[in-house]
Amino acid sequence: MSVTPPRRVVVIGGGVTGLTVAYRLSIAGAAIEVTVLEAGSAAGGKLRSVAVGDLVLPAGADSFLARKPWAVDLCKELGIELETPGATGAHLWTDAGLVPLIKDAPFGIPGDIGDLFRWPGLSAAGKRRAAQDLLRRARKSDDDESLGSLLRRRFGDEATDLAVGPLLAGLYAGDVDRLSVRATFPDLAVWERWQGSLFRGSQATSKAARRSQLGPMFVRPRGGVERLTDTLIERLGDRVRTGAAVTAVEPGHITLDDGGRIEADAIVITTPAHEASRLLTAASPDVGANLAGIGYASTGVVLMVYERDTQAGLPDGTGFVVPRGKAPMTAATWLSSKWPADAFDTRAVVRCYVGAVGEEDILDADDADLIEACARHLAAVVRLPDMPEQVAVVRWPASMPQYDVGHLDRVASTRAA
Repeated sequence: MSVTPPRRVVVIGGGVTGLTVAYRLSIAGAAIEVTVLEAGSAAGGKLRSVAVGDLVLPAGADSFLARKPWAVDLCKELGIELETPGATGAHLWTDAGLVPLIKDAPFGIPGDIGDLFRWPGLSAAGKRRAAQDLLRRARKSDDDESLGSLLRRRFGDEATDLAVGPLLAGLYAGDVDRLSVRATFPDLAVWERWQGSLFRGSQATSKAARRSQLGPMFVRPRGGVERLTDTLIERLGDRVRTGAAVTAVEPGHITLDDGGRIEADAIVITTPAHEASRLLTAASPDVGANLAGIGYASTGVVLMVYERDTQAGLPDGTGFVVPRGKAPMTAATWLSSKWPADAFDTRAVVRCYVGAVGEEDILDADDADLIEACARHLAAVVRLPDMPEQVAVVRWPASMPQYDVGHLDRVASTRAA
């Protein structure tokens, strides 16, 4: 009696996506033999931490969206305990200092128009223009448009550039006038179409959330997000190979940069789009061209640990966002407030984000200049010393995919090729 050999599946890319794919395949049955190939010296991708003095701090993402269940469900399946932030709410950087963002405002849009007029973050003229959202007719076309096009039509330029735009586009390190509504915040288009107003859409969403008693927006594995990738790596064991850069993908096998060759019945590519384009162009020029058309922004983080007794100088909440061009950073997080830990003691621990589409030149500065610029601007708006005691800079070149107008059509075309 012959025995069918296991199917050999190779996963290219050892970030959280590649590790999750490999884990799912590894528990699917003995008939699948899976290998993960990671070009770098360590797997885990952007879910990693770095040492800053005596602390270990997140260098990439610091949490998951709780309302998108995939990461949360995977953590529960792996037996990883989750924790919620120790603070909520954020501020907006303005010329007059930090202004608290309106609470109960989905996507930064209040459901109560009175909250808008009481909020000091916009001029009187800017508030009046934003309030016209309640009177303007909905757009008739359902074609994709930029996030900026939608927000400017409903709220005007001031509210778009100084308030809602920085909050939403900042999540993607993107340009509000290029990001696709359909690919980033499709609910906003639904609000306009069915409620006739973004304010009314926000109000309806807030009411529904209160009725359903939704939990926190963000969660993370206790101790840090890298616990997820660390656990996956542990489960996969020697199925994960690091320092294994792929130079070519061909039917039935993969070629490595050291000349090695790996046979494969199936190949899963979980790299960034530009890398996937390089690997796939020879086999499918159309797919390669589509993937090459997806832009990426370079970003970085400046992690700062201040002296003891500085935590009390941080405002309430979790940090602030910055309108384009107003400061060297695009946002900052009070890590010591959002994720308090005994190791922080009474020290303020702050993470500044730098770089975005159109603001990548700052990443050409050396570490010392980045640190000085971020620390100086922080000290101007928050009761912190001029410089931190411990600091680290982490750069993420070409790290944030840009879901520009037409992105979903590009994805559909790629899948159909």
